[in-house]
Amino acid sequence: MSGAVEARIAELGLTLPEVVPPIAAYQPAVRSGAYVYTSGQLPMVNGKLPTTGKVGAEVTPEEAKELAARCALNALAAVKSVAGDLDRIKRVVKVVGFVASAPDFTGQPGVINGASELLGEILGDKGVHARSAVGVTVLPLDAPVEVEVQVELIED
Repeated sequence: MSGAVEARIAELGLTLPEVVPPIAAYQPAVRSGAYVYTSGQLPMVNGKLPTTGKVGAEVTPEEAKELAARCALNALAAVKSVAGDLDRIKRVVKVVGFVASAPDFTGQPGVINGASELLGEILGDKGVHARSAVGVTVLPLDAPVEVEVQVELIED
């Protein structure tokens, strides 16, 4: 099923990917009532990380911002896997972003803007959300960024 949200994704020159398979004991997304909670999404492209390392060292903030946008796109795929249709999104409630940071890197909010801005471009006002951007020492598979999303669905 493809609706207005997926049409907007296509207008932006993007493709909604397949859900990234779990790399451990969890589900990519779960639904509880009107809410969908995604697991942390890495910036996987065709099953692989395009780059690894710490932001502010091996990865530039600009590269990391693009990777955070990819995480958000992967999160939308996870939402669709349990909601059935992205047009059911009433609003994005919260985004939590983790940035594997070099010791002196403090630009985590700018990196996670990649996810926030993409959600806004795709969903408009429904993409406005609360957010946390956290610097961490290391992420799974040495990914530079990881993003989780919580959305509220239009009631059945």
